[in-house]
Amino acid sequence: MNNFLERIKKIHNWFQERFSHLNHRWDKTLGPVWYRFQINRWIIVAFLSLFFVISIMGTFEAKTTDVSNLKTRLKSTTEIYDASGNKAGSLAGGKGTFVSYKSISSNMTTAVLSTEDRNFYHEYGFSVTGLSRAALKIIWHKITFSSSGALSGGSTITQQLVKNAFLTQNQNITRKIRELFLAVQVENVYSKNDILAMYLNNAYFGEGVWGVQDASQKYFGINASQLNEKQAAMLAGMLQSPNGYDPLEHPEAAKNRRDQVLQNMVNNKKMDQATATNLMQTSIGADDYQVTSTNYEYPYYFDSVIDEAINKYHLKEQDIMQNGYKIYTNMNQDDQTNLQNDYANSYLNPIGVGSQAATVVLNAQTGGVRAVIGGRGAHEFRGFNRATQMKRQPGSTIKPIVDYAPALSRGYSYDSMLPNHEMTFGTNKYSPHNASNITTEDVPMYEALEKSYNIPAVWLSEKIGIDTSYKAGIKAGLPLTKDDKNYAMTIGGMSKGVSPLQLAQAYTSFANGGTMSDAHFITKIEDASGRVLVNTVKPKKTRLWSTKVTNEMTSMLMGVYTNGTGVAADPSGYQVAGKTGTTEFSSKTDSDNTTSEATDSWAVAYTPDIVNVTWTGNDNGSVIPSSLDQTAGPLMKRSLEQIIPNTAQTSFKVKSIRTQIANDSLNFNGTNSQISDNISGITGNITSGLKETGSTIKKGAETVWNGLRNNLGF
Repeated sequence: MNNFLERIKKIHNWFQERFSHLNHRWDKTLGPVWYRFQINRWIIVAFLSLFFVISIMGTFEAKTTDVSNLKTRLKSTTEIYDASGNKAGSLAGGKGTFVSYKSISSNMTTAVLSTEDRNFYHEYGFSVTGLSRAALKIIWHKITFSSSGALSGGSTITQQLVKNAFLTQNQNITRKIRELFLAVQVENVYSKNDILAMYLNNAYFGEGVWGVQDASQKYFGINASQLNEKQAAMLAGMLQSPNGYDPLEHPEAAKNRRDQVLQNMVNNKKMDQATATNLMQTSIGADDYQVTSTNYEYPYYFDSVIDEAINKYHLKEQDIMQNGYKIYTNMNQDDQTNLQNDYANSYLNPIGVGSQAATVVLNAQTGGVRAVIGGRGAHEFRGFNRATQMKRQPGSTIKPIVDYAPALSRGYSYDSMLPNHEMTFGTNKYSPHNASNITTEDVPMYEALEKSYNIPAVWLSEKIGIDTSYKAGIKAGLPLTKDDKNYAMTIGGMSKGVSPLQLAQAYTSFANGGTMSDAHFITKIEDASGRVLVNTVKPKKTRLWSTKVTNEMTSMLMGVYTNGTGVAADPSGYQVAGKTGTTEFSSKTDSDNTTSEATDSWAVAYTPDIVNVTWTGNDNGSVIPSSLDQTAGPLMKRSLEQIIPNTAQTSFKVKSIRTQIANDSLNFNGTNSQISDNISGITGNITSGLKETGSTIKKGAETVWNGLRNNLGF
């Protein structure tokens, strides 16, 4: 401080020497005007007015900010609940294990107060001396241009708590004023011990550790109540720069800072010099202990919840992570746990190490997300979630949405015969090909759908109009652009692609009688005081198809898993409907044989209760096998066999087309047999009648002949 005052004196002397000649000009020019109009008084009035306005604004800020639940917010972690109301985990970002003031060693509080705020128990939220020091610093910086002029220093522990809990980290005069008035308001509500405990529980100690309890565990493997003097001094020293004084990364800097804190305790008469000197001779004594937390057990689901709260309900990540909210979701913990275990099972990944996958499971009736996995391998907090954020070409999974259902709505039927030979469409002569370039005679619609032929799908779209297909996709929530209004879109060629979540949402329309349910994670959010912030009582629903169209569509899609491309994922003992899809292309082998490969493999399956969408592939778009049993099949089959038993197992209201055809065939054969029996019976009756008639005629003839013989004397 003495050095600082010396600098001020030098600046004053410099001004006097440099500008003394201006005094004479002042007396002759501006001086008389200044005194005549009493400019001094007007300046004083202006400063008083400014002070009054600032006081009004600061008081309003303090009174309108609810500080009464601050302790509850800091103490409570944001908790996430599943669809049954059971706790699924918590979000502990920026928050550690909260402990009371009595559970914090007095060595810690003494070290902190000696270094951060020696007058803590004698001031009312702010320090006049500290504010004056901060003001002089900013004047110095302005004059010397040595920094941007940020306000630093001068903050009491209460002000630091308020800054971390309510304000941003931006250094400016407005934030400083708000900080001051809020600090006074906090002092009105809480005791000094409570404020100090909240500060230490909310402080950052490097290495991703928050709060004095978790910091004690991280660096010393003990509780906060067990900290000795040198351990407390090290942690107290970290408060100024948690990363700069990290004992694991910068042990020498951490030791020097610890020794400074020990000396601060001597200067504050809380420790004698001999004790401090002896402690300074010891090593830092910190180690890297494991601080485990199992609260974030469902990482991809929790990430998605945070994303939805931010993007859909406009909450801030800091508030979500730190304000002790209760977030209620559609999660089914059994489904989520099973999926996470399935993704860890290498046998369910036939593509091999390095490949990726994503799965989302929806409640077919409400659109609520029961489970979600956004990728294989290590999870990164709020990192890339392939189930919700990835956009990939949907392949043939788009056909029921933009081709077949619209066609059924316009008079086509499951047994409508569709061409399946090479042809071109439109003015640009678009020429689709089936997988492996297969062509056949005309095929019924259900078979074209089961075998995932491309040519019949494009032909249907041409007949109903490409505009009809495009609008059907838009209404189903697919992210189509104007560039997608072409025939390639009808078999899955999109400019941007689709996410598994968007595709699953579209398929709820088939599982739910023609009504699409908006996919969502969150049902309700409450703050720490119980006030409801979000309440999704009635999720949005959109009618896409009639019940008749939906039933006919479902009856055909059942055949995909029993007789078509989805056989490899057909769940044992359960009936599903759905569609598979690949982004497929042909390539030449060394022997000039044409082989089919793909970059994306999709499997969509649904029951009246759930919709399951699984994608597999590589992030870089490199090739994978085109066969479902070598890609998404094993994972989809296993997940369906786990998820369906965990539902109401509602039966479909319709039978598959294959079953209907088989039943019709049996009925036809039965009818033919009955007709044959009836004809045989009629023939027998006629024959028997004729025999009886002949016998009667014979007997009559014999009687007449005998009479004639007697009369004539033969």
